[in-house]
Amino acid sequence: MEQFKYTVTTLGGKQVQGVLEAANKKEAKAAAIEFAAKRKLTFQRIDQKVTFLYKAQKPGQEVTNGEQQAFSKEELQTALERLGFRVISVNKKLFDFKGKVPSTEVSSWIRLCADLLKENLPYDEILNLLGEDTPNKRLKETIKQIQQDLKEGKEGKEVFGKHEEVFGKFPAYMLGVASTSGNMRSVYESTAKFMARDDEFKRNLRKTLVSPFVTLGVIFLVVAYYVMVIFPETASMFEKFGKPLPPMTAKTMAFSNFLSNNWMIIAAMILIPVTALIFYIRTPKGKLWKDKVIIKIPVIGELMHKTSIEIFARVFHSLYSGSGENIEVIRIASEACRNSYIAHQMNEVGIPLMLGEGKGIVEAMEATGVFPKTALSRFRSGAESGALSNNALQLANYYETETGYRMDRVVGAINGMVTMVIMTVMIGLTVVSSETSVM
Repeated sequence: MEQFKYTVTTLGGKQVQGVLEAANKKEAKAAAIEFAAKRKLTFQRIDQKVTFLYKAQKPGQEVTNGEQQAFSKEELQTALERLGFRVISVNKKLFDFKGKVPSTEVSSWIRLCADLLKENLPYDEILNLLGEDTPNKRLKETIKQIQQDLKEGKEGKEVFGKHEEVFGKFPAYMLGVASTSGNMRSVYESTAKFMARDDEFKRNLRKTLVSPFVTLGVIFLVVAYYVMVIFPETASMFEKFGKPLPPMTAKTMAFSNFLSNNWMIIAAMILIPVTALIFYIRTPKGKLWKDKVIIKIPVIGELMHKTSIEIFARVFHSLYSGSGENIEVIRIASEACRNSYIAHQMNEVGIPLMLGEGKGIVEAMEATGVFPKTALSRFRSGAESGALSNNALQLANYYETETGYRMDRVVGAINGMVTMVIMTVMIGLTVVSSETSVM
């Protein structure tokens, strides 16, 4: 979220200014115009808070070069003069690229906060300490904004909620409720654990699905280049001397001619469906279909499914232990589990059953059809014994251990299959090349 300052005038001609936050200048202007219309004011302008580079000097001291955010050049110049500086120059920074904050860095920051809270350091002091040591520029600016907002007495949910782009939706929510949970350290530790498992989930997804397909794609391109470009040059030597082509060489040559004559059709048959699929799964409906299909894939889908349920259970434990709002807990945990189909089933099937028919949490989960029997059993046991939060944590830890061991075996098996494909291709190319050299 960006900060904007609006200027409006009253019926008497008096200027009134205020600050609001919005995703962009267009939204900020619309909000300011609406605000002015409701109070019968006249909208004048909207200014965005941007970064300025300044050069200033105090009497008897060296020239200071720095950068500071402000709504206008005049505002920053006035602020510097009030501090006793003689302003030499103030210019808007042309390229103010903030960049993204890696999730690993956010996770480390949250973990450090939890460790320092364990040492009973005041939260404001923790923000000061970590704000100075944080190398990422955008995270550093975010920490400063958080510190300023908290000093102004704003609620935690509001303060962290506007930084969802930096922290992520669920971590921002968790950090927002931490100040009112009664146990900040526990909430921060749970959030750091969630982010660590979420990062591991993404790495496992890349290892099991992305990397093997990229490797096989490169092999396909290399073989296609060899068959269509290099091989015909070698085989043409037989035709020059009037010799018949060896059997495998003849078949390979025929395949090469087929590819050369129809490569555009073949490329279109591959690229058009793949491109259409990529665009489709980026839509809400397509993402829902993808997440529904992926958990039904043998072996890999089961692992991904259990990992999503693990994250759901871990988030449920973190929120339920500090809040009694079951519906909100389930909704947030569903959205955090990284599977839109599971979230859809809980929001469209499970929660309506709880609200409309008064069903218990276990009955609602069972009706969604997305929770394994083991998960339902642990939640049912927890509901009956009154230890729902602890059972959710036990389930999360169990799935973490199980999926960790099985994922390593699956990755090893996939890597073995890719190696076999590479070896088979190399043997085939070697045999064809040997036949050609012998003849």
